[in-house]
Amino acid sequence: MTENSKFMLRAIELSIQSAKTKGGPFGCVIVKNNKIIAEGFNQVTAKNDPTAHAEIVAIRNACQKENNFFLKGCDLYSTCEPCPMCLSAIYWAHIDNIFYANTRSDAKKIDFDDSFIYSEINKDIENRKIKMYQMHRDEALKAFKVWENKEDKIKY
Repeated sequence: MTENSKFMLRAIELSIQSAKTKGGPFGCVIVKNNKIIAEGFNQVTAKNDPTAHAEIVAIRNACQKENNFFLKGCDLYSTCEPCPMCLSAIYWAHIDNIFYANTRSDAKKIDFDDSFIYSEINKDIENRKIKMYQMHRDEALKAFKVWENKEDKIKY
């Protein structure tokens, strides 16, 4: 069995455990230097947290363990193609590679359908289902100016 296969099988094991309890059927592991440094499984309903997807939980755990918000040099193994939220988090964390098992089409068949979100992202703001209203931009730009001029900022 290859290392990649071993890591994916662990993520699948987590997803099955989660599906049998209060979580959704998703699992994830994050690997660095050929070792699992963090695991996660879906905890949305268990924690009443819509952001507690397996990938997000694993990223949070990995960042805590690594004491860093960058996960360069890490690979992520997910039991499903990441949703738009998780994919964004993976990019923000600078993870090197994503390995996945099930597709978004597979997920859609069991009522985990992200196609609406994918389509919303591509729409102009004024055409999205959830209405967005801009306000107090001039006041809010003050924080951006402070950040822009800050000499000891930590870029991310």
